[in-house]
Amino acid sequence: MDTELRQRVKSSPVPGIELAEEEPKGHPGGEIKHGAAVQIVRFLLFITYFQGCCCSIVATQFIGAPLYWFNSDLYYAYMALTKQSFGIFVTTLTQWWAPTPVRVSGDASVAGQIKQTEDGRVELNFPGRVVLIGNHQIYSDWLYFWWAAYTNNPQMHGHIYIILKESLSYVPVIGWGMRFYGFVFMSRKMATDQPRLAHRLQKLRTVHAGPMSGTSGLDPMWLLLFPEGTNLSANTRKKSAAWAEKQGIKDFEHVLLPRSTGTFFCLNELKGTVDYVYDCTVAYGGIPRGEYGQDLYSLRGMYLQGRPPPSVNMYWRRFTVADMPLDDHEKFELWLRERWHEKDLLLEHFVEHGSFPTDKAAVNGASSGAAKGEVVETEVKLGHWYEVFNIFIMLAIFALLANMLARVWNKALWGRSSVF
Repeated sequence: MDTELRQRVKSSPVPGIELAEEEPKGHPGGEIKHGAAVQIVRFLLFITYFQGCCCSIVATQFIGAPLYWFNSDLYYAYMALTKQSFGIFVTTLTQWWAPTPVRVSGDASVAGQIKQTEDGRVELNFPGRVVLIGNHQIYSDWLYFWWAAYTNNPQMHGHIYIILKESLSYVPVIGWGMRFYGFVFMSRKMATDQPRLAHRLQKLRTVHAGPMSGTSGLDPMWLLLFPEGTNLSANTRKKSAAWAEKQGIKDFEHVLLPRSTGTFFCLNELKGTVDYVYDCTVAYGGIPRGEYGQDLYSLRGMYLQGRPPPSVNMYWRRFTVADMPLDDHEKFELWLRERWHEKDLLLEHFVEHGSFPTDKAAVNGASSGAAKGEVVETEVKLGHWYEVFNIFIMLAIFALLANMLARVWNKALWGRSSVF
């Protein structure tokens, strides 16, 4: 993006004197690539694909729902398959409508766990049970985390759990599907939320004997938390600064002050069943200092106008749960705030240099396409094009079986009537 500011003349309140004002910088995602007519077509295709996939997945969930009363372990395994379908869906949605380059890197704590495949895709090698925490910049942050789960070996896009706003549970079709997925919906009132959270976490730490269970009997789980609680914006930036002043603590520039209560509760509930917290600092390319990603990278701009971020950057770190002060809330709050201070420094480095600091130990076995083997440069995409059909395969199988049973039934009825 051209960083030089052009000048233009504006009228002055003083006759005979002309003042120069700075023209707005160009959008970091580039010019709008699609006019109004094309945007309408893209919207119609987008909404058709979106509704088709969501309805297919939710219909598959309803068909399998009775399994809960026969074998709950089999039910959870079945719902994990439908969750995989949604992970594939959001990946193809981005691949087709908002193709985005992604840079994945980290520090020495994730050494050997970030690799690049021969065909240029990233492969994460994170454990099957972790808590993920990250900064929250735009509404589609969760999408990139779900894609990261898809890239893991073994794949975890069928085992991701997200904590969401309660209002999303009432969205037709999508809200129903997220309930089947075991997502946690929060009202932001701890008296209401704590019993809900405790109920879900109890299920996530229960030993099972089903098809998903590992050697410990615990099912795979990636629990995604956004401790900031909301997107970074001008409004939330002011609220964070006001809270920092009230508490007599230092505020940040590139992140919001994290809320420790929910994270502290989750980690204590899962203690003994999760060994690591994986922290991801996310940065979007091209955001000028003092501006906010949610203002520049809207869903309309990304998916309809053809202006996705020039890059999505993910910097991973790993922390051991046993080393965290989970016996004291105040100490944990200080620990979490220190991690967010480090995030702020990482993001300052990104604003200054356009990239995160690199660590050769983090990326192991990267192909020559990666920059000095310190970062994996890839994009949001499926490993194989035909995986998109997995979204519909379960519903297609049920439809085929129903058709076969109907034919058998009709033949039986026809044979009985011909006797008489």
